[in-house]
Amino acid sequence: MRPRAMLTLPSKAAIRGDLFPDTSHSPSLAELVGYERAAEITDFCFIANPYYPTPEMMAALQAGLPTLIKSYPSSNPASTARVMAGVLGVDAADLIVGNGATELIVLINEVLVDRIGVPVPTFGEYIEKLRDPAAAELFSLHHDRDYQLDLGQYLAWARERGLKALVVINPGNPTGQLHSLEEMTSFLEQARDLDLVIVDESFIDFAGDPLPSVMPFADRFANLLVVRSMSKHYGVPGLRLGFCYGRNRKMLHRLRAMLPTWHLNILAEYFLTLLPESETAYRGSLARVTEDVALLQNELSSVPGLFVYPTGSNFVLIRIENGLTARELQARLLNDHLMYVRDCSNKTGMDDRHIRVASQGREADARLVEVLRSLMSEPAAAAARVQGR
Repeated sequence: MRPRAMLTLPSKAAIRGDLFPDTSHSPSLAELVGYERAAEITDFCFIANPYYPTPEMMAALQAGLPTLIKSYPSSNPASTARVMAGVLGVDAADLIVGNGATELIVLINEVLVDRIGVPVPTFGEYIEKLRDPAAAELFSLHHDRDYQLDLGQYLAWARERGLKALVVINPGNPTGQLHSLEEMTSFLEQARDLDLVIVDESFIDFAGDPLPSVMPFADRFANLLVVRSMSKHYGVPGLRLGFCYGRNRKMLHRLRAMLPTWHLNILAEYFLTLLPESETAYRGSLARVTEDVALLQNELSSVPGLFVYPTGSNFVLIRIENGLTARELQARLLNDHLMYVRDCSNKTGMDDRHIRVASQGREADARLVEVLRSLMSEPAAAAARVQGR
């Protein structure tokens, strides 16, 4: 990818457009524009529940901050696992809480993976954080099939290559594709002979009630390891929380033994203790997000020049069909409208015409649709006149 030109907002400090080539993810708004200016921009790029934590939980975190930042977090991973296990209703011995799902993905790749099949496009950590980059064998999802993953074809492909480890993200990232619980358990039944099946359910809490999660069936599959980020559905990406769950305790022991001491921060640990008393509010927030996303998807689908993929999560993948590239559209939204969306061009296996947007509440979502409708109505040549290009 060629370096981006410096992006600027009118009468404002420069946006650090040069940061984009440095990562397969997206720079945070604080990196791009600074901590103070980040609040001016609506962040549709990073995926988080806009209705949670509750105001009461935020007040508790703020009140506790002076004491918390002067305190060490626990040096015993079992302590936090017990708190989270109580929230999930599982046995703490089957659970590892991590410094975000990414810490656990890196740990799993380091400890358990020699060769692994990965459908692409996907979350880049499953490819990039392997001991040997050649250990990832890529199962390409096709543009003409809307990047949809067929689990049966995927498993047959893995068998042809003699693979013993696979990853499935459900709902998919960045596609939003949701496999039903029946599809997932059928797949796991057929994949019993594999050594490891990672099912990443980082967005599953947005997939409806009851959740189509495979966690309640983990006792049937000794090779299953469920990974979840808690940043998304709890709305706290800055706290860095995630967990992995499985019923193969020998496998979990190998992972747990490699965790760094004090790998969680004290604010994250304290946040977990606030969860039980806010369960009703949490469930209500998920219902609101689900309704908002359905509305956002419907409204975006009415915009000429956009193809909107079906989603089972709190975000929507969009293909741009009016001649603009994702990079150009991202720059227009950021510079001219103070809206930050995910340019998916740097995802392995995806072209340069896709953006991903996460719902940020109905008012913000409506503004985004209005702006996109206006931009898509412009002639492509005019729309592509982005400063610095």
